[in-house]
Amino acid sequence: MSFDVHHIRKDFPSLHQTIYGKPLVYLDNAATSQKPKVMIDAVSEYYSTINSNVHRGVHFLSQKATDAFEDTRNHIRRYLNARHSHEIIFTKSATEAINLVAHSFGKRYLRKGDEVIISATEHHANIVPWQTICEEKHAILKIIPMNDNGELLLPELDKLMNDRTRMVAVGHISNSLGIVNPIREIIDKAHSRGIPVLIDGAQGIVHKKVDIRELDCDFYCFSGHKFYGPMGVGVLYGKEEILNEMPPYQTGGEMIKTVTFEKTTYNDLPFKFESGTPNVADVIGFNRALSYIEEIGMDRLEAYENELLAYASDRLRNIKGLRIYGDKCERAGVISFVLDRIHPYDAGTIIDKMGIALRTGNHCAQPVMDRLKIQGTLRASFAFYNTREEADVLADAIVKVQEMLG
Repeated sequence: MSFDVHHIRKDFPSLHQTIYGKPLVYLDNAATSQKPKVMIDAVSEYYSTINSNVHRGVHFLSQKATDAFEDTRNHIRRYLNARHSHEIIFTKSATEAINLVAHSFGKRYLRKGDEVIISATEHHANIVPWQTICEEKHAILKIIPMNDNGELLLPELDKLMNDRTRMVAVGHISNSLGIVNPIREIIDKAHSRGIPVLIDGAQGIVHKKVDIRELDCDFYCFSGHKFYGPMGVGVLYGKEEILNEMPPYQTGGEMIKTVTFEKTTYNDLPFKFESGTPNVADVIGFNRALSYIEEIGMDRLEAYENELLAYASDRLRNIKGLRIYGDKCERAGVISFVLDRIHPYDAGTIIDKMGIALRTGNHCAQPVMDRLKIQGTLRASFAFYNTREEADVLADAIVKVQEMLG
């Protein structure tokens, strides 16, 4: 079946607007994706018809809202091929999911002198939570180094792991460079020594079909808003046996079984980690976004995105004075580049006036830029609704920038 990108674009209202009198070319998908109308309608329908709190009422609307909310959890379980729906925890973001694991797992398992391993390519969201819990527990944070291309030096992982290693936490795909990390090999190496692994899948699940049981990671997290769903929804998958051992991350209503002034007993999974009123409308909206992706087919999306990335990379690669980072590596969705003698912010500001949305700077991955000895990059990040024509518009805009500032 052919992939009709121009037909698909009709499903996304926000793509059909002008910016500074130019048709919008949205290439900041690694920051957040645009939303299909069916998802927007699902959120509106919730507030218009079944707006009610979940798990707490016997009345009709509460039961309808609860059913729709829990249907999302079951849908995510099926999509990830997880064993149990109670292994799916709703958070507000991938960042909160990582914080949940870092602080709850750390509280239960980290002791003075223990070690946590992350990689040099991580988003700040998979650095700072581990720094914080390591400081609190007087543990040691170790880093898998990267080479000049942005690839992880995987043999170094073997040297870093030892009997005090309690966790390995790495990103599936680098948000700053788009490089696909060898997570299956990392998981296998860590598990051979009995070390659990967290995968930050905020970029990964958007571009790759994820099978949790095939990967066999212990935790996997992602954000709904990068995966064509609403903001304010994050997902944490965790293996049942580990989640059961971890203490609650936040406390209050819903995460309890009984409360007295003398003692509180905690609820079962998944509710032990879901205190307070959840973001019901957006969880239900994400359910519809996930169905939309499945209707198109993740295999088709991945194949089209790879073709588009190859085409756009060829166009940019042929521009003199432009350097793509990680160009020889397996990448997904992202072209991160610099222009000779032109600051990324200056280039991005001018490109914006041409109706093109790019991201400039360190992309919440400052250690990556420090390692590469650059101030930052321009990042064009693609989705399945982007086109070759938009890649051409970007290439032409870069040449104009060079003529103006070079």
